[in-house]
Amino acid sequence: MAAPVPNDMFTPDVIADPYSYYGRLREHDPVHWNEKYELWAVTRFDDLVWLTRNHELFSSAVFKNDPRPAYPAIDESDLGLYEYVKNYQADQFIQHDRPEHLEMRRVMHSYFTPRQMEAWRPFVKDAVKELLDAAEEKGEMDIMRDLATPLPVMVIAQMMGVPASERGHVRELAEKLLYIGRGEYDRMKPLTEGMRGMIDYVSPLVDERLTNPGDDFISVLASGEKKGVFTRHEVLVNTSLLLLAGHETTINLICNGALAFLQHPDQWALLKTDPGGLAKSATEECLRYDSPVKSIQRIATQDVEMRGKVLRKADRVRWFISSANRDPDAFPNPTAFDITRHPNQHVAFGSGTHHCLGATLARVEGQEVIKALAERFPNLHAKSEDLEYQPSITFRSLKSLPVNLH
Repeated sequence: MAAPVPNDMFTPDVIADPYSYYGRLREHDPVHWNEKYELWAVTRFDDLVWLTRNHELFSSAVFKNDPRPAYPAIDESDLGLYEYVKNYQADQFIQHDRPEHLEMRRVMHSYFTPRQMEAWRPFVKDAVKELLDAAEEKGEMDIMRDLATPLPVMVIAQMMGVPASERGHVRELAEKLLYIGRGEYDRMKPLTEGMRGMIDYVSPLVDERLTNPGDDFISVLASGEKKGVFTRHEVLVNTSLLLLAGHETTINLICNGALAFLQHPDQWALLKTDPGGLAKSATEECLRYDSPVKSIQRIATQDVEMRGKVLRKADRVRWFISSANRDPDAFPNPTAFDITRHPNQHVAFGSGTHHCLGATLARVEGQEVIKALAERFPNLHAKSEDLEYQPSITFRSLKSLPVNLH
């Protein structure tokens, strides 16, 4: 009989190594009731795919429908801030079910088609070159600070029509929004500051696009208000959501991917034999091996039986992508980092109706970075083996990754 798994998902060891923790759950109790946070943890690949494809049983409208308090606990004096957070989050299109979700997604999909995202590749390539030129001049780089963070911000800011001088401000706001998946006791203050700051920032941009629409994605969202699909608050909230989601997952893909190569010199050597030819499959393996997003939450809409357990109506359900992507029933030798892995049907971008809207863009950015690093800095190596991750249940985010280039 396996020893029971402790219920605290925010301890430093679980944050540093989610794979061991959720792997034990996947093996011994794949549909696990977490008493501490009152939620079901689902860790197997097949179960995750089944959950996402039976979306009518598991509502995405978590913040609208979950009556329970925030977890981990927050300061009592911040309960009013939590209400603000819930109202803000509830207006995001990803926090809606069909038919509203489908209508909202259709508006945005007109901008985020794979073909249109692929058209951004030349811009991405130039941006990568600009950042690596700057790093080469310095002779060193922190991949998180100098490449993984600025690149997606440059791309998404360009898509929004945000001036280069304001990118730093946008990133500061986005960093505050990331407290949504974190465990700090006082996290509501920076989170609401980020939300209010983002609303203040995008409001005049939306006003401008309603009068003078362009070909940027704020104009696309504003068109949704004209069609009656979005309210004004939904336009503002979804603009800031796409700004955050449009770069945060890519930041983690780049940083976690670079780390995987630094830790697997055999795969780095293989990549260098054909950076252009291997960049696509290498990006997919980076997405699988150390996924940018760790977990997603839903609310059960009715009693559902899974693996002999009954998930009651209104129960919290959280599925763990990082566990599913290392499920031995879905991936042979799942703990190996293998950039030639085929097939590689990972679920790093989710599955089903809520499959990530920006998946193609993230892939383009990941491929161009991986290719350029291998071509320009073949002797890239880590400065330190000490790694620290943000205390988030949602994102797999390194705090920094300093490297030597030569």
